[in-house]
Amino acid sequence: MAEAAAWAARQTPEVRTRLIAAEQAIAEDLLDADAYLFVAPENLAALSGEMKAFFDRTFYAALERLNGRPYAILVCAGSDGEGAVRQVARIAAGWRLRAVAEPVIVNTASQTPEQILARKSLSQADLARCAEVGGALAAGLALGVF
Repeated sequence: MAEAAAWAARQTPEVRTRLIAAEQAIAEDLLDADAYLFVAPENLAALSGEMKAFFDRTFYAALERLNGRPYAILVCAGSDGEGAVRQVARIAAGWRLRAVAEPVIVNTASQTPEQILARKSLSQADLARCAEVGGALAAGLALGVF
C-alpha cells in the first residue's frame, strides 16, 4: 500500500517523496516534510505496535511544529479498520494536521489465525486506491492547494 502510494507521488517530480518505515522514522523526518501519508496495519482493532511506537516516540518532539500540514491515512485491516483510523485521526488532531482525503481502508477479511499470519496479496483495485491518495497528495502540494 505504501509503495503504491509512494510510486504515484513520485510521478509529480516537483515533490520530494520519502518512504520511511515506522520503526526508523524520527521526529526530524516529520519536521522535514510538508505533508504526511500514514500507512499502517490494524492489529486487534488498533494501530500496529510499530506505528503506535512511532507516534509515541515523535509526538511531543513535533507538537506545535506541524500545525496545518496536510495528511491522509491508509489502513490495511482484517475487518473494519476503523479503530486504527480513529487513532491516527486523534493523533493528527493533536498535531493540528489537516486531513485532505478520506481514509482508505483495505479489508483483507483475514479472520482465522492462518489468514491473519499469512502474507497478504492486495488486489490491483486496492493498490490503485492507495496510489490515488499518494498521487493526489503530491499533486496538491505541487499546485499549492495544500
